[in-house]
Amino acid sequence: MNPRVKEVMANSDYSLTITFENNEIGIFDVMPYLDIGIFKELKDIHLFKTVKPFLGSIQWIHEQDLCPDTLYLDSIKVSIAMKT
Repeated sequence: MNPRVKEVMANSDYSLTITFENNEIGIFDVMPYLDIGIFKELKDIHLFKTVKPFLGSIQWIHEQDLCPDTLYLDSIKVSIAMKT
């Protein structure tokens, strides 16, 4: 099983900076999803920035979500967070 989401931050370029349970930090590009069904409204940057961690994955205010395995496997790993 892939690590689950611990923290998420929305970026102005419609990417997410995600910290996973194993403390890896990855950047996930949401742009390819923004022309698909329920994700279209996330083109509004204010709605996009409502993303929060939710049950090991992420969820936006209107309940859009993505598979935690997709988030992990398709994110570009940039570093390992300091353990706190």
